[in-house]
Amino acid sequence: MAPSNRSDPRNSDSGSVPAGLPVAAELLRERLLTSTSATATLEQWCAEHRFDEDGSLRAVRLHTQRPAPPAVRQALAVEAGEALAYRRVQLTCGQRVLSEADNWYRPALLSAAMIRALDGSQAPFGRVVTTLGFVRQTLREQLMWPPQRGDDGQDVLLEVRALLRDRHHRPFSYVVERYLPQVLP
Repeated sequence: MAPSNRSDPRNSDSGSVPAGLPVAAELLRERLLTSTSATATLEQWCAEHRFDEDGSLRAVRLHTQRPAPPAVRQALAVEAGEALAYRRVQLTCGQRVLSEADNWYRPALLSAAMIRALDGSQAPFGRVVTTLGFVRQTLREQLMWPPQRGDDGQDVLLEVRALLRDRHHRPFSYVVERYLPQVLP
């Protein structure tokens, strides 16, 4: 699948701007698709819209397990016998749940300190791995207006699938992000 780095507010399926789409949804989508870090983008968004006094973003871990689909293993170039880790979180700012994310990552490419932080804190993934000098490649995105009910029963405004590569161009994380209507001011 070819990377999507478009910054226009089009619904990927229809090719046109959905009727009634809030300007804030267009702006957030553009920022996420052109940013190297969704974490940094959401932290800035949270501060700009004063969702919380200090604008802090927390990753609240949802203790579920999902095996990586074959396409995820392929995108991550996982070698035979190599372990993948999985982390599902809700990214929150104040009382708002801004997004939910499924993240499969290669722990062998992270430091021990990063793994401890991911396992034992509410630090968002992008903040924890920032020293890897990663780049973000959007694989697929879909803007949904009005928001559509996802598989888990949540209304979803935007879904983004992305691959993170370290400074050596090695893929180390595959993420599926679902942005919820609460992300809008």
